[in-house]
Amino acid sequence: MSPQQLHSLIEGMLDAVLIVDPISLQIIAANRTMHGLLRLPAGSLPGKAMIDLAAAPEDVFFWEDVAAGLSDNIHSETLLRRSDNIVIHVERQVTLVKTGLDSAVFVVAIRDHTNQRQVEQELEKLIAELRATLESTADGILVTDLEGGIRSYNHLFAELWGLPDELLTQRDDGAIYRWMDKAIVDAERYAERLGTITRSPLMEATDVLVLRSGKILERVTLPQYARGRPIGRVYSYRDITQKLEDEARLQLAAKVFESSTDAIFITDKDQRIITVNPSFSSLSKFSEDEMKGRSLREVFDHETPAAQLDQILCQLEQNACWEGELWNRNKEGHAYLSMVTLVKVTDAQGQTVHFIGFCKDRTESHAAKQKIEQLAFSDALTGLPNRLLLAERIKQAISVASRRHGSFALLFLDLDHFKQINDALGHPFGDRVLLEVTRRLKKCIRQVDTAARHGGDEFVLLLHEADAEGAEICARRVLDELSAPVDLDGMQFTITSSIGIALYPADGNNMDDLIKNADSAMYYVKERGRSDFRFYQKQMNIGLLSRMKMDHAMRQALDKQLFRLHYQPQIDLNTGQIFGVEALIRWRDEELGDISPARFIPIAEESGAIVPIGQWVMRTAIAQAACWYAAGQPLRMSFNVSALQFQQTNFVDGVAEAIREAGIPPDLIELELTESVLIRDAEETLKKLEALSQLGVSLSIDDFGTGYSSLSYLKRFPIRKLKIDRSFVEDLPLDESDIAIVTAIIHLAHAMKMRVIAEGVETAGQRDLLLQLGCDEVQGYLYSAALPPEQIGAMLTPA
Repeated sequence: MSPQQLHSLIEGMLDAVLIVDPISLQIIAANRTMHGLLRLPAGSLPGKAMIDLAAAPEDVFFWEDVAAGLSDNIHSETLLRRSDNIVIHVERQVTLVKTGLDSAVFVVAIRDHTNQRQVEQELEKLIAELRATLESTADGILVTDLEGGIRSYNHLFAELWGLPDELLTQRDDGAIYRWMDKAIVDAERYAERLGTITRSPLMEATDVLVLRSGKILERVTLPQYARGRPIGRVYSYRDITQKLEDEARLQLAAKVFESSTDAIFITDKDQRIITVNPSFSSLSKFSEDEMKGRSLREVFDHETPAAQLDQILCQLEQNACWEGELWNRNKEGHAYLSMVTLVKVTDAQGQTVHFIGFCKDRTESHAAKQKIEQLAFSDALTGLPNRLLLAERIKQAISVASRRHGSFALLFLDLDHFKQINDALGHPFGDRVLLEVTRRLKKCIRQVDTAARHGGDEFVLLLHEADAEGAEICARRVLDELSAPVDLDGMQFTITSSIGIALYPADGNNMDDLIKNADSAMYYVKERGRSDFRFYQKQMNIGLLSRMKMDHAMRQALDKQLFRLHYQPQIDLNTGQIFGVEALIRWRDEELGDISPARFIPIAEESGAIVPIGQWVMRTAIAQAACWYAAGQPLRMSFNVSALQFQQTNFVDGVAEAIREAGIPPDLIELELTESVLIRDAEETLKKLEALSQLGVSLSIDDFGTGYSSLSYLKRFPIRKLKIDRSFVEDLPLDESDIAIVTAIIHLAHAMKMRVIAEGVETAGQRDLLLQLGCDEVQGYLYSAALPPEQIGAMLTPA
């Protein structure tokens, strides 16, 4: 590319541009902007060396580095000397540009920064002048932005507030504000006022601040503007302590505190009141004239003991400040609580000039606090201590008993069948019953004892310094008192309770152990008939832990698919053929070994785990029946349904879904229900049984005759079969009573068009008698134990 072409290329650029030969560092071309920048005639730069334009020795080294090829793209700032010998500041960009396969040039773009440097220097000068002005003012100045961030402050501000050296040498706005908060006597009022100012960017305000150091500052707050808009705030602080030395200044200060909602009074150096503000008169009901001349001691001597006043005044003299809550009485004799701050004001020589008192009425907040504490530590319904307060009192009892080597008793009460009251009559009625129980419990304990509501229908009695005999007397008194008939809205009924007793220190040396052990003893009573009391014994916890461990193991077994089903054949007595099976659950745990259903099923029913276990049994059994059906071996599959599982709202839908998914005829499924299922909520039970019957499944009653038997549900419910419990079969054919019971069950079933099956048949004698009595079906070890599904299939396959 020719020099003429390079000149044409750069002439239209706004920046001053040079084209430089990379070898000789001579200028090949320069645009008019470059000539104008250096005050040179047009066309005078080509042919000159770049070093000739350097205004500083380091620039010579710069071009030597460029010539050495240390970089092909350099951005820097430098100095250039114009033709009039004036040195200018410029920004320079040097770029190596390829113009051919073996040729290149340096393109040097230059921008004049002289004006920018002048502006920066003027700005630095202006900032220095502003800083000097800030430091020369007679007030302490604090400048913040709209968010409260500190932009600047002068040394007088730091001196007035006593900022330590470490805060002056580091930028920590939060630490400075915290220091100021601690320095203020009335920090709460200060924070409220500062919050109001911060929320109002255009607000102008004047306040008087009292510091714990004894200084009194006048603060003037003004907004700071830029282009007509607020950008921050300027606070000026002036020490007006000396101005309060005479009465005139006190009167001036009175104008400031007259509008304060705090009650304020000022005394002379001898602690005699000079003036009070209207808020003080409103609080005390004494006028200013009535208060003048009274001593500081007289202001608070109505409710504060003389010894306490002496201590307060002594601390005020020593520390120049005292703060605390004091009760007082107004002129009308009414007591009130106030937060009082007393400050001693001294002059430059350290001599006492005045005392200032600030009083904030805390009567309402104190009442509210008491109410909050009452709500926090009392049961909302009964008004008895709740768990929190009970915990505090138990801790106190432990502390006292441990020092005196004494004892106390803890009674854990649970009302028997209280849920039935809530379910039948509603929670409002149940609440009234709890209030009646509370009234009776209070009659059973001494004034030093504590009756607390632990939650729901559970109560705890803490009997101070009681031994086993005292605890037993109280427990019997509670049982007798609660057993008296309750009459509410013309309805009479009886309440009973189960009580567990734990003694300190024999049954625990901390609150958690005592509560837990008393609860275990109560649970022991529940398991054995209710309406009684028991003292805690160590084996009770062992039983409870065993049940907890069993419950956890069951749920883990369900997740890990450790349960399995065995199937016991059911035989038609008339043909001797297998027509069905009963699914029986089996469980082998890695730690506990083989566990009998008689051991884990009651725990599952109690904990609720029986519902997911029952769902698994139902789906697994139906799926197995479907497999046999598909293989041409249709067997009627029966399995037990627990009361809790049957009560689930979606139970019928679950059965229908399992049958539909398995693709099996519904008449091959038989549900065995206990009598306890049928006697709960008869109308709802009838709806479910009819829905199941319409679905096509068979329904039978398991263990017939061992529970609460009622002929009415046999008549109303669509039951197709009765199962004679093994307890009536095991002594056949020798026991005449069992013969009579079995005969009655068979005749009853046949009269009501039902079939009968007997379980637990182990001998030929039992089988023959059952056949003679007309029993339809049997199952038991005489024919087969419960077997895995593959063995059942083998029994059905012809040899």
